[in-house]
Amino acid sequence: MKKILEIKDLTKYYGNTLGVENLSLSLEEGEIFGFIGPNGAGKSTTIRSVMNLINKTSGKVLFMGDELTNDNLD
Repeated sequence: MKKILEIKDLTKYYGNTLGVENLSLSLEEGEIFGFIGPNGAGKSTTIRSVMNLINKTSGKVLFMGDELTNDNLD
């Protein structure tokens, strides 16, 4: 199957506070993914980083094989 979304080693720090550390996952065409977890687990931080609403500290986000950056979100 074709990978639609791929997150590789996503890390986000807010100053000295860790939001998400080394998260990697991929979604393939036709999959349904539930993003659940307790408060403070990093769900919103991950989604905001994937959407480039906040800057990630490190890692890559690929959509249909192309890396998402601030330059190509138009």
